Amino acid sequence: MSKNGLLVITELFLPTKGGTAVWFDEVYRRLGGKEIHIVTARVPDCETHDRDHPNTVHRLRLQRHWWLRPESLAMYAKFLARSLAVTLRHPIAAVHAGRVLPEGLVGLIVARLCGKPLVVYAHGEEITGWRQPAKFRAMVFTYRHADTVIANSDFTRRELLKIGVPEQRIVKISPGVDVARFRPGLPTRDLFQRLNIPPDTPLILSVGRLSPRKGFDQVIRALPRVLERIPAAHYAVIGIGGDEARLKNLAQECRVSERVHFLGHVFMAELPRWYNACSVFAMPNREINGDNEGFGMVFLEAGACGRPSLAGIAGGTGDAVAEGITGLRVDGSSVAAVAEGLVLLLTRPPRADISEYIRSRHSWEQVADRTRKLPQVQSR
Repeated sequence: MSKNGLLVITELFLPTKGGTAVWFDEVYRRLGGKEIHIVTARVPDCETHDRDHPNTVHRLRLQRHWWLRPESLAMYAKFLARSLAVTLRHPIAAVHAGRVLPEGLVGLIVARLCGKPLVVYAHGEEITGWRQPAKFRAMVFTYRHADTVIANSDFTRRELLKIGVPEQRIVKISPGVDVARFRPGLPTRDLFQRLNIPPDTPLILSVGRLSPRKGFDQVIRALPRVLERIPAAHYAVIGIGGDEARLKNLAQECRVSERVHFLGHVFMAELPRWYNACSVFAMPNREINGDNEGFGMVFLEAGACGRPSLAGIAGGTGDAVAEGITGLRVDGSSVAAVAEGLVLLLTRPPRADISEYIRSRHSWEQVADRTRKLPQVQSR
C-alpha cells in the first residue's frame, strides 16, 4: 500500500457499537497516522474517542429524512461534499468505503473524479437481504465498478460472484480480534454471583443484537433437552434488540425462565470476562428471508478467550469457526441439532488450544497486514 494517505468513508466507526465499527477502527489505526482520513458520523462521546486517535477523523451530522427520496439522500450529499474536500486538500492514494451504500456509491464518485482506486467492503447480508429493486441495482452497480472488493468470508465472495463482480477484483479479508483484550484467565467469580449461580455452573453464553437470524431463540428451545443431559446448565444472553420480548416469552413457554439470564448491554471492558465465564458460546444462526450472518466476530472473541463456539451452517460462519478445532457448526433451524451440539461441546469440548489457534490467525495486526497488501489497481 502506498505511503500516501487514504480516504476512508464509513458511517460505522467507534464509538458506535458493533463489529463493523470495531473492524475499521482497529485496522486503520494500524495502517498509518494522520495521513489516513476517516469521514464518518458524529455520535455521542466521539470527541473523547477522536482526541488521541492516530488517524484524522472528520465527523458529520448524518440523519435520514422521511420526506426525501431516498431518505438517505442528505447523507449521500454530506459524505460526498466532505470526501471531495478531503481529497482535494490532502494527498490521497486510494478511497476505501466501509459499505456499498451509501459509502461505496459516494466513494465511486469521488474516486473517479479524482482518479483514485476504490476499495469497497462487502459484508454478505446486504447481498442476500436487500430486496428493494432500486437499492439492489445501485449495490450491484457499485460493487461491479469498484477496483477492489473486500469479502469478509468465502460465503460473501460467492455471493459477489453471483451478482457479477469479476473474480480478480475480489480479495477475502476476514475481520479479527484484539487478542490482548480477549484472552483466557480473566476473573469471573463475581459474574456468577450476579447470576446467583455457583462458579462451576455450565454456562452457555450468547452475545449480539437480539434478532431472529442470530438463533438465540433456538438455544432457548434446545435448553430443555440440554437440561435432561446437563441439569445444572444455565444460559446468559448479552445484547439488546427488537427480539427481546419474544425471547423472554419463549423462555416462559419452554419453562426455562429461571435458567435464562437476559443481561442487556454490558460494558465493553467486562465482555472478555463474560466469555471467560462461559463453558460454550452459542450463536446458531440461520437464514431468515435472506437475512444472513456474513461472518460473526463474536466467534473470534469467544475463541480468543479459549471458549468453543456453536455456530449455524448458514452464511459465512465457516470462516469464523474452524470445525472441530474452535467449535462446531450445525443446522440452526433444527432444535435437535442445536441441542446435540451444545451437549457435545459441554461434555467433550475441542482438545485444541483454541486461544492459540485464534491468536495465530485472527489478530488485528494480521488483518491490518493483509489490508496493507491490497493491490493498488489503477482507476479505469
